[in-house]
Amino acid sequence: MKIIVDGMGGDKGPEEVVKGCIEAVNELDVNIIIVGKKDIIEGELIKYKFSKDTIDIIDASEVISNDEEPTIAIRRKKDSSMVVGLRALIAGKGDGFVSAGSTGALLAGGLFIVKRIKGIERAALTTVYPTTNGMSLLLDAGANIDCKPKYLEQFATMGSIYSERVLGVKDPKVGLANIGTEEGKGNALTKESYNLIKDLDINFIGNVEARDLPKGVADVIVCDGFVGNIILKLTEGMAISIFSLLKDEFTKSLKSKIGALMLKPQLKSFKGKLDYREYGGAPLLGVKQPVFKAHGSSDALAIKNAIKQLKSFIEVDVINTIENYINDNE
Repeated sequence: MKIIVDGMGGDKGPEEVVKGCIEAVNELDVNIIIVGKKDIIEGELIKYKFSKDTIDIIDASEVISNDEEPTIAIRRKKDSSMVVGLRALIAGKGDGFVSAGSTGALLAGGLFIVKRIKGIERAALTTVYPTTNGMSLLLDAGANIDCKPKYLEQFATMGSIYSERVLGVKDPKVGLANIGTEEGKGNALTKESYNLIKDLDINFIGNVEARDLPKGVADVIVCDGFVGNIILKLTEGMAISIFSLLKDEFTKSLKSKIGALMLKPQLKSFKGKLDYREYGGAPLLGVKQPVFKAHGSSDALAIKNAIKQLKSFIEVDVINTIENYINDNE
C-alpha cells in the first residue's frame, strides 16, 4: 500500500512530518510518497535509517498557509504540496492522502480535485471525540456550517459505516446532537433530520445532549458544522483548563507535590485518553478517494497514527461501502 503525505502541512513543519513517515514505513508495512520542497524533504530524510525503496518524493514548490482563503489557494497554488498530492492521488500514484495542513484548503481540494461520491450532497469533516468510554466519531466538525436535513442524514450513514468498519464498533450507536433528548426537540434542522435518520437502517438512538457526549452515550455524533466545531472547541478548552487547574493545585505545597508524584501514572493515563496524537487523523467522508486530515499541531506520533488510520480505512474499503449503500437506497 502506498500513502501520499503532504510534507509541508502542519504547524510543526516537515521535520515532524518526515519523522512520522519514517516511523510509519518502519512499523506499518506501507510505502510513502512525501510531497513538498524536495531539498527540504531530502535534508530531513538523511537524518534517519530506513529502506530507501519505501519512501519517494514528489517535488512541490508552494505551500498553502492557514491564513489563505481556501478555495482561492487551491485554485491558484497549483504547485502547492496539498494540490500536487491530491492530484497524485486521483492519478493513481497512491492509495490515500493525508495532510496536517489547512483544513479549509483540504476540504476545498477534496471537493474540487477528488470530488464527491455520486449521491453524496456534502462531504463531512470527521473527527475523533474522546469520551470516558474511549472515543466517539463526530461529524460534521466544521466543514458545513449551514446544512440541510439531507446532509445530516448522509452524515449519519457515513459515520455509522466508518465507526463499524474502521474503528471496530459493532452496531454503532448514532446520536443527533440536540438541546434535549425528546423527539420533537430542537430547531427546524434537527427536527427534520431526526425524521430522516430514524428511518435509516442504522442504530439510531435519537437526540443526545451535549452534556452527555463526554460520557460516550453515542458512538457517532451527528450535527451541522457550526455545532460540531463549537462542541470540539469547548471540549478542548475545558480539557486545557482542567489540566491547568490540576497543575496549580498539585504545585501549591510539598504535600500536594508528593500526592501528584504518587498519582503520576494515573494522571498520565488520563491525559493519554485525551491526546489527539493517539488517534492521528480522521477522514473527509463523502469524497471519491481516501483523504485524511491530521491535526494541525501533529508531531511525528500523530502523523504515524494518521497513516495507520488511513491504512485501515483503505483496507476495509469504506468508500466502496458508502457508494453501495447510497446506490441501494436511491
